[in-house]
Amino acid sequence: MGLDIVVAFFILGAAAQLLRSPLSIPEGLYQSLVILLLLAIGLKGGIALSEHLTTTLLLQCLGILAMGVVLPLLAFPILAQIGQMPRISAATIAAHYGSVSVATYAVGVAFLESRNIPYEPYFPLFVAVLEAPAIAVGLWLARENRKAKQSGRGELVREVMLNQGMVLLLGGLLIGWLASDQTERIMPLFGGLFHGVLALFLLAMGQKAAQRWREMGRDASFLASFGVAMPLMGALLATAVALPMGLSAGGAILLAVLGASASYIAVPAAFSVAMPKADLGPAITASLGVTFPFNVLVGIPLYSALILNFFPVA
Repeated sequence: MGLDIVVAFFILGAAAQLLRSPLSIPEGLYQSLVILLLLAIGLKGGIALSEHLTTTLLLQCLGILAMGVVLPLLAFPILAQIGQMPRISAATIAAHYGSVSVATYAVGVAFLESRNIPYEPYFPLFVAVLEAPAIAVGLWLARENRKAKQSGRGELVREVMLNQGMVLLLGGLLIGWLASDQTERIMPLFGGLFHGVLALFLLAMGQKAAQRWREMGRDASFLASFGVAMPLMGALLATAVALPMGLSAGGAILLAVLGASASYIAVPAAFSVAMPKADLGPAITASLGVTFPFNVLVGIPLYSALILNFFPVA
């Protein structure tokens, strides 16, 4: 069958939720899976970083940073003008779609590895670089709320740079970089079990996504359309960025996955600090309830097929 085995776990979780099964993933287990995934991604990237830290890589990071700025600027007018959403709501959603979903990235990695498609091993560094710029752009776009931005600036910086995802991802990168010659002792857990951990995580994510489908509200049709259209535009932009970077076809696919993904952890945490009165519901519903399942079920295979057919392999 063509269905990826880890994606099948996502479908199982969603089906169980829609059928109102009593299936329940303990919150402690869910948090443990998140920690394992983030550390595994960071460690692999750190090991690769110890072998590939060059001026070229630093220049590539600048391109990734620019992409993180452009994506929310692309999303904002669609939300504000076509969707007729209030400025703060449009800025909030735009920030979510400018940032990145580590879970979507993990599925992309699993997809490539299951098909033996090589990619640049230092990609976790790009994941970390994409976390923050969209938050800054989103707050700038929501500039009507200047007072709230100024009053919590220190707390916001702390939340952006020291949230769980950033600490574990960058911490794993640093450990893998500094202790790359000792990582063999722990890789049976963080390497060999990666796909199994991801499968259990997607089981939980399937349930969470199905829960969000019931919370679409009056903007359901627009949010659903935006939640599909924006990933396609993000993937197209990311592929255009990948061209001058000289990435392999596998690297271009992963960059497209990052461009197509939307945050539902780091950005909500940061915006809850900067704009505590902002309604984060539509943004989380669109990113988790629409964009995440679209990417997992349709987007990643689509980006892969198109790029493998048309992308000039480095």
